[in-house]
Amino acid sequence: MAKQSTVYVCQQCAFEAHKWLGKCPSCNSWNSFVEEYKAKAKPGQTAPSSDHKPVPLPQISTTSNERIITPDEEFNRVLGGGIVPGSLILIGGEPGIGKSTLMLQVATQFTTGNVLYISGEESGSQIRMRAERLNKLPDNCYILTETVTNQVIKQIKELQPSLVIVDSIQTMRNEYVESAPGSVSQIRETAADFMRLAKDEDIPIILIGHITKDGSLAGPKVLEHMVDTVLQFEGDKHNLYRILRTIKNRFGSTSEIGIYEMQGTGLRQVSNPSEILVSQHDGPVAGIAIGVTLEGMRPLLVETQALVSPAVYGTPQRTTTGYDAKRLNMLLAILEKKAGQRLGTQDVFVNITGGLKVDDTGIDLAIVAAIISSFTDIPLPAKATFAGELGLSGEIRPVNRIEQRIAEAEKLGYNEIFIAKGNYQKSIKSKISINPVSKIEELMGLLFG
Repeated sequence: MAKQSTVYVCQQCAFEAHKWLGKCPSCNSWNSFVEEYKAKAKPGQTAPSSDHKPVPLPQISTTSNERIITPDEEFNRVLGGGIVPGSLILIGGEPGIGKSTLMLQVATQFTTGNVLYISGEESGSQIRMRAERLNKLPDNCYILTETVTNQVIKQIKELQPSLVIVDSIQTMRNEYVESAPGSVSQIRETAADFMRLAKDEDIPIILIGHITKDGSLAGPKVLEHMVDTVLQFEGDKHNLYRILRTIKNRFGSTSEIGIYEMQGTGLRQVSNPSEILVSQHDGPVAGIAIGVTLEGMRPLLVETQALVSPAVYGTPQRTTTGYDAKRLNMLLAILEKKAGQRLGTQDVFVNITGGLKVDDTGIDLAIVAAIISSFTDIPLPAKATFAGELGLSGEIRPVNRIEQRIAEAEKLGYNEIFIAKGNYQKSIKSKISINPVSKIEELMGLLFG
């Protein structure tokens, strides 16, 4: 029998030490070391043999790796077209954001064979209550309330489901690892158990994972390296809309997102998010501009709101919601230097509606237009949109995939779009008016005279 020794393992980066340390020398985190037991193998002891043999690449069959298409189109889009058999998928998100609800919807809507939903956090009756709220009680959805991976793997091999969902990986434990569930050793070993099972049995497995206070997935970083796909389910708990974003995907693009709306009966797919992100106003309102941005490969129309008012407390405030505060400061400096807008004594507040966080620089033109509109108290044209990046010298820089941005604006009934002159091509076919601009001064002349 193998001997055991005590080691101290960092719960953030899995660094091992022979004694307790207050600060991890690897990741610099404080008070993260936990005492764990580590088995020592006897001299001459080797790992168990495997039946796997080398196979020439042309002889490997790919017929069994056709993607499994689920009824959830947003989920399919984020995965790159569906679930790949034998893949290991990790989905993370804040507590209460809707991870379990989303996965239970996938399980209850699954039509390609049986689904095994493994829960280590809820009882079977609690899961049934949630399924009744979703109005879904299918016969092909099996529930297993178990936390020992050895028993779980045994049940999976007996049932041979087409999809396995584990809620959550932090509650699972390997009975041969003498540490608490959720520790680095347990997460690493249980994830390895599920990875071997997924590859050997060709069964896709979805792992639900918790996140830490700083927003990263709980557990060692090796967990994200082991899985094939990492998804992030994000959004404000006080907002109706949720975004499923791809962080890593070995079988598809990492630039896709899925958008859902939280309702009383579960999560509703949002097929046209531009309609919900743009508010309807009764009349012209100053400080509002519609920008065309890209979230992954999907063009979206978002409403940018700006409020500019004199600073009362001496030091002007710069507050943003859903937009980079540092970039806002850069845009304000450009407006001061190149456009002559005296904003140094003004409070500036910028908001992206719908709870969306925008990193696309192509929305700079909309932000600038909204700020000037609020500062001058002149409303922008009601059916105008903007797509362009602002450079430090005041020039309007071109953005990528301008044809798709113009097509999205046209689809939602807008009359004109302001773009960079470098993006303008006569070959672009569109029914809306395209206004190419090269300088910020030229944009102000067209909008405010």
